[in-house]
Amino acid sequence: MSDSKKETGKQSESRRQFLKGLGVAAAASAVSTVASTSAQADVVEVKPEDKTASGYRETQHIRDYYDSL
Repeated sequence: MSDSKKETGKQSESRRQFLKGLGVAAAASAVSTVASTSAQADVVEVKPEDKTASGYRETQHIRDYYDSL
């Protein structure tokens, strides 16, 4: 075999590996797209029980933490 045939063989092999990689990447992309569109979360509206009490609340747990400092 001459050197030019060996180089062509190497180029052909690397081209095959590249095309295999493209196929795997395309399949992974398709699976990821299907998974992300089919797994959508439901929107749940959370209503606070007491609308006047919002923000910081000092609970017994918080008071115990402050006492430990």
